[in-house]
Amino acid sequence: MKDFKNAIIECVPNFSEGVNMDIIKSITNEIEKIKDVKLLDVDPGKATNRTVVTFVGHPQAVVDAAFLAIKKAAELIDMRQHKGEHPRMGATDVCPLIPVSGISMEDTIVFAHQLGKRVGLELGIPVYMYEYAATAENRNNLAEIRSGEYEGFQSKIHKPEWKPDYGPVAMNEKSGVTAIGARDFLIAYNVNLNTTSTRRANSVAFDVREKGRQKKDGNGKIVKDENGEVVWEPGLLKAVKGIGWFIEEYGIAQISMNLTNMYITPLHVAFDTCCERATARGMRVTGSELVGLVPLEAILEAGKYFLRKQQRSLGITEAEIIKIAVKSLGLDELGPFDPKKKIIEYRLKDIEEKKLVDLTITGFAQETASESPAPGGGSISAYCGALGAALATMVANLSAHKKGWDNRWEEFSNHAVKGQALMTALLALVDEDTAAFNEIMNAFGLPKGNDDEKTTRKAAIQAATINAIRVPYRTMEKAYESFSLIKTMVEIGNPNSVSDAGVGALCARASVKGCYLNIKINAQDLKNHPDVQPLLEQAEKINTHADELEREIWELVTGKIK
Repeated sequence: MKDFKNAIIECVPNFSEGVNMDIIKSITNEIEKIKDVKLLDVDPGKATNRTVVTFVGHPQAVVDAAFLAIKKAAELIDMRQHKGEHPRMGATDVCPLIPVSGISMEDTIVFAHQLGKRVGLELGIPVYMYEYAATAENRNNLAEIRSGEYEGFQSKIHKPEWKPDYGPVAMNEKSGVTAIGARDFLIAYNVNLNTTSTRRANSVAFDVREKGRQKKDGNGKIVKDENGEVVWEPGLLKAVKGIGWFIEEYGIAQISMNLTNMYITPLHVAFDTCCERATARGMRVTGSELVGLVPLEAILEAGKYFLRKQQRSLGITEAEIIKIAVKSLGLDELGPFDPKKKIIEYRLKDIEEKKLVDLTITGFAQETASESPAPGGGSISAYCGALGAALATMVANLSAHKKGWDNRWEEFSNHAVKGQALMTALLALVDEDTAAFNEIMNAFGLPKGNDDEKTTRKAAIQAATINAIRVPYRTMEKAYESFSLIKTMVEIGNPNSVSDAGVGALCARASVKGCYLNIKINAQDLKNHPDVQPLLEQAEKINTHADELEREIWELVTGKIK
């Protein structure tokens, strides 16, 4: 039997209720009952009368939580009374499982079928398996299954080709039918138009979506092939599904899209293509909105795309790149866009976890000055290195948009990107060094009663000590690597910031030498150990070379300051 101990899957059920928040809360309460599941996002829409819920966790826990949510939705939502702009067919309209980490798509499919079977047998709801979990080719596409919607399933369900995969071959009048599947990460994305016309919004949707539109002849009649099948003219974007609709809540029409593969069609490409087609049809895109969560990578790539169009440096902070993406895509037009709530990686972070690098400057200094031995010299050395890389990055960014140097923006942008990477790595080592010290303390705290316990304790202390040598050595390497960037900025960067680069070199040297001291003190009893000796030898060389580079940069800087 496979071990899914560290596996994580995501579940994004869509419930046919977007107005009554008490019903929505009752459903999400069921999800939160299950241990090893974390509710990430609840996104209701009044006009669509639909709520998208996102939660993650251990595969079996997610299946159990999804079942309880579907059961509660069946109790509280009556599809006979449901109206909404979004196509729908059931109280729980769709419930996909998405592999996140530690699990394959093949194994996710198994869990999807487990859920489908339970819903069909225990709740009496007809279930259709879709996408990777589909049992037939005509069930791969959710839109094909949903075609005809709730009302159409009264007759559709009795057709042999539409027999449910699980549950009764009869319509559940109250709960409708449910699609359960396994799929890749999907971005639900709506682009806003300056029109109230659904027909015009649809014209843009048909332009951009992969399926395109039905082909028509010169007289406006639908063209069919020799088999009598409708001929379709494909749209511009692969891995994109879309329709147009009017949202009364906002008083505008939107192009509503599902981006089923963000690597084939990224968020920013979908947005720009909608802009182009809307303009061609006499309309204007005014902004956009994300339904549910979005991967960090998608937002960062969008921000970088728009920065390139502006010929701006990409070597800025993650937060600044996200801000550019939000403003460029107009993600805040209909309401505030909070990255901490909308970006999946940010939502997955353990909010209880406290990091040194998240402290204020004052807080970090006070924590260092406390009675605790950590953070100590190793963490401070890593932070010094991060400041050195940060100063070099600052000079690169200032150079990228210096007046008269416009043709060199990309050159300096590349340097800034390298500097950001070094700074990020060194910041991570601030906490890693303290964790390594704590690991030694934990090893010393192991019992030392009998011979076996003594042997175990000794081995644990040695392993922890070797790790406490490796961590400052990695810091030393990164800080030393930053000298190259710092020197380049002194030589070719904005001359008004040459002193800043010089200070960066001093920080880098302090980092290298501080790490060298940490390595030496931790290696006192392990100098001849095969894992330690090479690190000591290399650390000696880096320490010597850092002195030489710092002197060289100092002379260059002082030579430029008259």
